[in-house]
Amino acid sequence: MAASVEGWRNSSQTVMFMVDRSFVTGSASAEHAAVAFKALRLPSHLTLECLVQVVEGFRNCRIEIEVSGALNGGSVCGLWLSTATTEIILHAATPSVLHRQQFVLHELGHMVLRHDELVLPADYASVLFPNLPGELVSRVLSRSSFVDHIEAAAETLADLFASAIRDSAIEPRSFEKIFG
Repeated sequence: MAASVEGWRNSSQTVMFMVDRSFVTGSASAEHAAVAFKALRLPSHLTLECLVQVVEGFRNCRIEIEVSGALNGGSVCGLWLSTATTEIILHAATPSVLHRQQFVLHELGHMVLRHDELVLPADYASVLFPNLPGELVSRVLSRSSFVDHIEAAAETLADLFASAIRDSAIEPRSFEKIFG
């Protein structure tokens, strides 16, 4: 039986998941995503709103989600900005609810996988962008390529989230309504 959101926040397994970051480095991206997904112990009836609440509890920070006209939906569909008090997800405008959800789920994947803790060396960042704080540049650049394992792990976790949300919307006994 899956834990409730409140139960998840108070679980001793949560503490272990937050301390043990071995899922971030090491083997394949799909394995990282699967371990992180399982460790969340999501409720059986999952919605995007519920998932956002779970990730807010995990990150101990409020999450704001907004559409951004600056994102073109081509090479960059979503962007995650992290402050001391708020996680901000910006996503490209799209008429498709499913695309919008996937953009958001991908950024939530980065949050759960703690990709903000994987940074480039500060000296590298300061050479590229001397007028910006090195830490900020490092965090943004470390998530900029869709071909690396970090992006693949975030997208795989987003797919697992999407599947859980989709499966939650299906009534498991709906066949009984049809066949009696």
